Amino acid sequence: MKIPISWLKDFIDLDGLSVEDIARKLTLAGMEVDEILYVGLPMPIYKDGEKHEFKTNGIGWDREKIVVAEVREVKPHPNADKLTLLDLYDGEKDQVVLTGAPNIFHLKGAGKLDQPLKVAYAKEGATLYDGHADGQVLMTLKRAKIRGVDSYSMVCSEKELGITEESDGIILLDDDAPTGMPLADYMGDAVLDISILPNMGRVANVVGVARELAALLGRELKAQSPEAAAQPATLNLQPVNELVEIEITNPELNPRFTFGLIRDVEIKASPYEIQRRLKLAGMRPISNIVDATNYAMLELGQPLHAFDYDVLSARAGGKKIKITTRAAKDGEKISTLDGAERTLTASNVLVGDAQGALALAGVMGGLESEVTDQTKNILLEGAAWNFINVRKTARQHNLPSEASFRFSRGVHPALADQGVKLGLRYIAEWANGKIAAGFVDEYPLKPKDAVVRISTRDVKRSLGIDLTLEQISEALARLEFKCEIVEDELQVTAPNHRLDIGEGVVGVADVLEEIARSYGYDNIPTSSLADALPPQLGNPVHEWEEHLRDLLVALGFQEIVSYRMTSVEKESRVVRCDDYVQLANPIAPEKSVLRRSLAASVLDALEKNVRNGESFSFFEIGPVFVPRKNELPDEPRKLALVMSGLREATAWDAKDSAQLDFFDMKGRLELLLSGLRLTNISYAASDSSHYLHPGKCAEIKIGEKIIGAFGELHPLVKEKYELSEAPVLAAEFDLATLRALNPTYGITPVSEFPPVYEDIAVVVDETVPAEKVEALIRQTGGRSVANVRLFDLYRDEKIGAGKKSLAYNLTYQAEKTLTDSDAAAIRNKIVKRLEKELGAKLRS
Repeated sequence: MKIPISWLKDFIDLDGLSVEDIARKLTLAGMEVDEILYVGLPMPIYKDGEKHEFKTNGIGWDREKIVVAEVREVKPHPNADKLTLLDLYDGEKDQVVLTGAPNIFHLKGAGKLDQPLKVAYAKEGATLYDGHADGQVLMTLKRAKIRGVDSYSMVCSEKELGITEESDGIILLDDDAPTGMPLADYMGDAVLDISILPNMGRVANVVGVARELAALLGRELKAQSPEAAAQPATLNLQPVNELVEIEITNPELNPRFTFGLIRDVEIKASPYEIQRRLKLAGMRPISNIVDATNYAMLELGQPLHAFDYDVLSARAGGKKIKITTRAAKDGEKISTLDGAERTLTASNVLVGDAQGALALAGVMGGLESEVTDQTKNILLEGAAWNFINVRKTARQHNLPSEASFRFSRGVHPALADQGVKLGLRYIAEWANGKIAAGFVDEYPLKPKDAVVRISTRDVKRSLGIDLTLEQISEALARLEFKCEIVEDELQVTAPNHRLDIGEGVVGVADVLEEIARSYGYDNIPTSSLADALPPQLGNPVHEWEEHLRDLLVALGFQEIVSYRMTSVEKESRVVRCDDYVQLANPIAPEKSVLRRSLAASVLDALEKNVRNGESFSFFEIGPVFVPRKNELPDEPRKLALVMSGLREATAWDAKDSAQLDFFDMKGRLELLLSGLRLTNISYAASDSSHYLHPGKCAEIKIGEKIIGAFGELHPLVKEKYELSEAPVLAAEFDLATLRALNPTYGITPVSEFPPVYEDIAVVVDETVPAEKVEALIRQTGGRSVANVRLFDLYRDEKIGAGKKSLAYNLTYQAEKTLTDSDAAAIRNKIVKRLEKELGAKLRS
């Protein structure tokens, strides 16, 4: 939020403080100042090597060369139709100033003006922004001759003074601007761009920031109540509560709704000082009525909306107007002030009458009842809305507004009537309106002010500072908390503009935060932890997962971390499931449910990156969410892996690399399980996974327990992704099952007797798995067979149709030196067993 310093000074004395001092105070209290924009006030001068605390921009106005002046006559230029010569007085002497400003062209040749125009006048040598250049380019005024007339000074536009980018016309100041006064003294300013955190919506207004500053500085807040400052009602006008009534159908969504009425307004431009402040705060001046509602909102924090009363009266047929707040009907439409027609849903809240919708609650008003140049009577609304509903509605319709910004952070219902009365006062001042007597106020759901008890022990323990209850009470009272000492504790009641203070343990933490902010974070001393350190216990689950990550990275995989929120459409490409954990307040439609599959997450990552390289190996460790009726979901943790692309990177000596396949994934998984010290591992063909290719996938077992599955992605699943033609290999493990297995940390002694190496090739049926052959070899050879390794697979018509040849490298080793006859005996025993059990033939 952008706040001009001049506006803050209406509510707090800031004498003796520089703009940087103010920004520093706010930042240290949790209201971080992102940038300071100087608009006329002197820019800070930093010495060489001095640190800039804040991002700073803008321009300072020379007090001697830029002043308030008055234009007494607008004369034609003798040699140019589009230029004029101004008869101007700068407080010291008369000047002739050349200008092409279109907003005073209509006064050319009209003679002496009855009421001189007050303008911003820059003398020769003044430094300004170039009004004709793109962006902000500084220039210095120099004497020149234009169309035969000397030009050495100028009347300024807002762009030249750094107020806005507007350069079409000159600034016309208010009539009471003192001629000859330095412009920096009259309206020099600086703007603080403050980052408003979600829990600090109370400071999204000038009074809120001034209140915080007053507490931080120990100075008085000069805020005057709207009731005391409001103009008196015109007694001969019919009271508004006889003309309008309100019906609230759901107080949870609309706890308060108020109306005030003002008649006989004159639609015109607001005073320039008001326009300038609105522009510096980032809002566009429109008319005195709209500006009054925006100005009151920025000042107090209560969004307002002005209805054309006569339009509402005509819709009611001249009878008493009945305004209703209700949920919209699915498919109901409304045209909002931005000219767009919007289709609503039942989750949206409307302000309407018997004829239909009038406004989208808390977000934007409707087009039909807007204030126009013909408006004479204004019905001014101030209300409180459910902040979650407003936030969802604004996001649903992509309709951010200043009102929804505040309502979505929480606006206390107590501000509704204050905001309306303040808005009525400004409309009466700027539009010469007459305020009708009475006030319409429907307040069915008053929030309960939070009450919290704290002690000096709480403050000492959490903040490390020694304060008495009286000192704590004084600090909180500056923030308008009501405090009462009860025995040895302080009972604290939150003020009626605060919705962010809880109760119980949460409330104690909230109040302690306020004490810390008021005391000053920078004043809290550094201290060591007084409590005993907790026992340093390890986290076995976390440590095991970190070890798993290290193994996977060492195997060439890259870890990804994806959103746990997804959509049913994305998940359906991999998972066949109708039951998901639905988010009540999703940040986007594509993040409306919690994921059921980790494989879907890694495949999404592969799809997004597939064009950025030749080979990819991704893994992710994380939970999936299985819903349970009326309970929190189960969150089993999974490991998912995906591989695709070339086996080796393309290089000058490796131009035709093969693509990664099933056996590449199997090899890496074998190394992974070996790194986890797991034994008794077996692989079996499986078709239980619907997203893997039948015949090209397998399940992994430790003993008889299935721990995961892997294989090539099913072609029908692959079609749903934008992937390359290379095979995509995927694997998924249940981490709870994997972690529960007992690792083996055995030691194998090195034999002192030499091994005997021998290769054998056996021909078996195509249906016989290689692991079964290996198992029989190990079982038959017993302890004499130290190692078995498959090194060749051969198929050919010469060995018979439906047959394959498996070649194994065998290592024989025993507690003695084996002879050739010993080795032959072992081999013959193995071959006979294979022939008997599997019908295998030794291949010659």
